[in-house]
Amino acid sequence: MKLVSWNVNGFRACLNKGFADIFADINADIFCIQETKMQPEQADYSPEGYEKYFYSAIKKGYSGTAVYTKIKPLTVYYGIGEKHNDEGRVITCEFEKFYLICCYSPNAQNELKRIDYRMEFEDDLRAYMTELDKNKPVILCGDLNVAHTEIDLKNPKSNRGNAGFSDEERGKFTELLEAGFVDSWRYQHPETTGVYSWWSYRFNARKNNAGWRIDYFVLSDKLKDNITETDIYTDVLGSDHCPVSLEIDL
Repeated sequence: MKLVSWNVNGFRACLNKGFADIFADINADIFCIQETKMQPEQADYSPEGYEKYFYSAIKKGYSGTAVYTKIKPLTVYYGIGEKHNDEGRVITCEFEKFYLICCYSPNAQNELKRIDYRMEFEDDLRAYMTELDKNKPVILCGDLNVAHTEIDLKNPKSNRGNAGFSDEERGKFTELLEAGFVDSWRYQHPETTGVYSWWSYRFNARKNNAGWRIDYFVLSDKLKDNITETDIYTDVLGSDHCPVSLEIDL
């Protein structure tokens, strides 16, 4: 089974930058999208053979997630319980053998203005995943807005304490792993450096590969031996992020 995740930074814009061809070439069984920045009726993209599920923010042109899947879910849940339901950040699809969570984690923002909310979101997401994991394994994917370790971004020293590389956010990612989950790409590539999934539009960051790895597939520890391949499609354009993938034998 092949799963793909991509922060498209505006789905309507990405559709005009070759998204349909990229989608077809990758040919995923499940394709998750973050930062759609739209309401479902604002873009008509319905590839043959896929079910689609959108979760939009109340605020127009902001946040949002979507899932395209060849396998019809048993159930689809939106949000995390009764919390975090205004910004379209979490879709959970329940399948026969696992739960898939498509997630767009909130940015802590400049000067960590939103760090308190980010910490609450992290705690609630971890608790939610841990509870689901009691029933069947969990696969979390998406733009988690954190570079976990120093080798997950080009310039760790100058970015220490900034949004996405604050001690608080990195600590919460560590807590998630310690709760029984695995960063699939890092599990397969424990020492690899210089491979990123997001680059700022400023300062020729992509051209200079001054990036961050902030897009993930994190899965229940019990699934780690089922991983067959992980990839980061650094050559795919259309957004300031690139797609990431997980192939797993289920």
